[in-house]
Amino acid sequence: MTSIPPLNFDQQRVVIARTAEWIGHAGQIFNRTFEIIPVYFDLKGRTAGMYRIRKNQSQIHYNTFIFSKYFEDNLSVTVPHEVAHYIMDMVYDHRNIRPHGAEWKHLMARFRADSRRTCNYDFSGIPMRSTRRHAYSCECSTHQLTSVRHNRVQQGLMRYICRICRGELINMN
Repeated sequence: MTSIPPLNFDQQRVVIARTAEWIGHAGQIFNRTFEIIPVYFDLKGRTAGMYRIRKNQSQIHYNTFIFSKYFEDNLSVTVPHEVAHYIMDMVYDHRNIRPHGAEWKHLMARFRADSRRTCNYDFSGIPMRSTRRHAYSCECSTHQLTSVRHNRVQQGLMRYICRICRGELINMN
């Protein structure tokens, strides 16, 4: 399997510029100025982009490998998607609206951008973080819990219940 290279510096500059363009376009739509926010290329796994607030600072994060493999698609889908989250936060405050709610969808329509919440990409060649799974059982089947959930059970902080038989999940080790 061929490994996908990360975005190069010139491609990152294009993504940053396109992010600023969408923020500017939103400013025209709302007849106000929105601050250009930092863009980071540090996401891993299956997430192409994410709008976050860290220490009261708005930020947009992108996955350099997914962007590299699907560059044009991400410029036209992921960038406006994440900018729309930022703009909705500035206009409505993210605590007052649903992340992909009516206001967000309306802005995506004004952007004339695809409002899908997820993309259907082939992730072959993209580095993925693997998580260890732990076998648990209930009355009807076997379940695989992540290490985070397994540790919560071991520390007595959490119990997990099967959605089918409603039995408690028990560690098989």
